[in-house]
Amino acid sequence: MKELNKFFAAMNKVEKLLSILEANPADSFIQHALALEYIKSGEEEKAKKLFQSILQREPGYVGSYYHLAKLFERIGENKNAIAVYEKGMEESKKAGDNHTYNELKAAYEALTF
Repeated sequence: MKELNKFFAAMNKVEKLLSILEANPADSFIQHALALEYIKSGEEEKAKKLFQSILQREPGYVGSYYHLAKLFERIGENKNAIAVYEKGMEESKKAGDNHTYNELKAAYEALTF
């Protein structure tokens, strides 16, 4: 029952986020939030496509690199995860975002060492 409640709560959030995206289809913040909800509801392919869309359009949106790379790790695509961590570290360094850089580097090192 608890899992079912979580599923429906996530679906309500998905519906709300989708309605917001109708008005602003290229809003990276809303797309990122929607991708996280898709992960929670087990729709990883949809999440992956959203994260990739965000990063293609806006490579400086550094928060999405970590979640996309972790998603790749979960589905066993470690080479893709490594590439995403590396690109994310590069972009976060450009942006001067040391916090995100350090998170990406720690996850990268955990995967590669």
